[in-house]
Amino acid sequence: MPHDVTLIATLAGGFGLALIFGLAASYLKMPPLLGYLIAGVMIGPATPGFVADIGLSQQLAEIGVMLLMFGVGLHFSFDDLMAVKKIAVPGALLQIIVVTALGFMVASYWDLSTIGAIIFGLSLSVASTVVLLRVLESKGLLETANGQIAVGWLVVEDLVMVLALVLLPVLASIYGDNAAATQQASSGDLLSMIGITLAKVAAFIALMLVVGKRLLPKMLWLVAKSGSRELFTLAVIATAIGVAFFSAELFDVSFALGAFFAGMMLGESELSKRAADESLPLRDAFAVLFFVSVGMVFNPEIIWQEPLKLLIVISIILIGNMAVGVLLVLLFNYPLGTALTVGVSLAQIGEFSFILAGMGLAMNLIPNEVYSLILAGAILSIALNSFLFNGIEPALVWARKRSHLARKLDERLDPLSLLPTTVNESLLHKQVVIVGYGRVGKKVFESLKAHNINCVIAEKERGMVEELRKQNIPAVTGDAADPFVLIQAHIARAAILVIATKDSIDISKMVETARTLNPEVKIFIRARSPEEIELYEKEGWGKSFTPEDELAARIAGEVIAEMAK
Repeated sequence: MPHDVTLIATLAGGFGLALIFGLAASYLKMPPLLGYLIAGVMIGPATPGFVADIGLSQQLAEIGVMLLMFGVGLHFSFDDLMAVKKIAVPGALLQIIVVTALGFMVASYWDLSTIGAIIFGLSLSVASTVVLLRVLESKGLLETANGQIAVGWLVVEDLVMVLALVLLPVLASIYGDNAAATQQASSGDLLSMIGITLAKVAAFIALMLVVGKRLLPKMLWLVAKSGSRELFTLAVIATAIGVAFFSAELFDVSFALGAFFAGMMLGESELSKRAADESLPLRDAFAVLFFVSVGMVFNPEIIWQEPLKLLIVISIILIGNMAVGVLLVLLFNYPLGTALTVGVSLAQIGEFSFILAGMGLAMNLIPNEVYSLILAGAILSIALNSFLFNGIEPALVWARKRSHLARKLDERLDPLSLLPTTVNESLLHKQVVIVGYGRVGKKVFESLKAHNINCVIAEKERGMVEELRKQNIPAVTGDAADPFVLIQAHIARAAILVIATKDSIDISKMVETARTLNPEVKIFIRARSPEEIELYEKEGWGKSFTPEDELAARIAGEVIAEMAK
């Protein structure tokens, strides 16, 4: 050919095989991410046939890391984290410490350096948020209380890893092989370098919070006013990569951290959902290239050359993380089902492990053999994770049948799932039960409260229920599709049930419970579309409303009032 097509060949090979193997993984009920990793192995130097350009793929992977972290920042919600902070924060920190210590001991036995052993342990302790979200969504667990705890737990892990990525270059400059003269550096030197690095990071964060939080959303609004979709998409991508690059150049922070904060700042804008939607195809494409590039540097020979070491790595990821997670959740007095859900969520490693291990390899802090062991452990754990999720319910059934202790642990009640005995009985007669205390449910409650109508709230988020109880508002936590929740809300004595939740899947169960316990109860349902209204009316469940209809009615009313002047 008259010109160099190395980049095109790399993209064609990477995307083509990623599609084939990703589709195969999907048909086998496994995450497509596993197929992308295998595609990377197939076009890497460890396998015969076509070999893609590793140098180019690594640069493309850097862009993938930026956009992955940008997406994490864009969807990062302190509100979601605060809802489960009492278990997610201490639980995640303890789990990381315990599993990292376990990995550290194993790596030290393998004669790794102190910093190399820490990287190895950390890499095995942090689960993939990408894998978890997709598995929870496919299993219908994402909006459940157990799913929210698992996601909050992994958000804390992500934040810990962001800090680790910031500090790693500093530690590498002191303990890495490329800094032999500083191997005997004093603790004062170490603290000084860490202090300087943290000061730079603090300056970057301050700049982003003070300037970026105001400037980036405004810039997005200015571009949105142009009416051009392509300019809006370009603005989002330019922000992600531009902030990542200049933060690395000016403040010596990683591309990952820069992109993460760019996403967080744009997440403050009212256009954040559109930014996420418009950038999603490009983020997905480069995320695929990231996982393909990871697979390219994986040497499959490690599987038969070091089977014992690989078995140890898999055991730490699967058994170690799961056992520690289950034990910690049980210690926080949650039921066995919640403990198993969180434990299985932790039994895999992914993108952050790849990034951390890749940095360790590039800085000569871990050997290629250890890097390959981490990648092999990630690939196998991701492949097994969906099967572990499928086994949660059978395992619970089996344990309940054969163990009194398991039955006792599974029957634990969350204190917030019980209506306090201090609630005045007069408030629990002819009251309104509101399911869902989101934007719609909250407005309904405030309107009813203004008219002195008694209400009981049923809400999934524990943190929200805690806040409501502090205000002496009767509230219980849990999924209202479970009859126990509506029983605790005293649906048998209620006058009206308002279902204000966005999720329409379990409405039939709520209606069935309410009508069984209280045949006279009136039911009002928040619908998402005219089709849902038609369905609910056909089933005779109650009156339904869509936010769009109410919005249209209000706008029309305002217009009519204005025209009458």
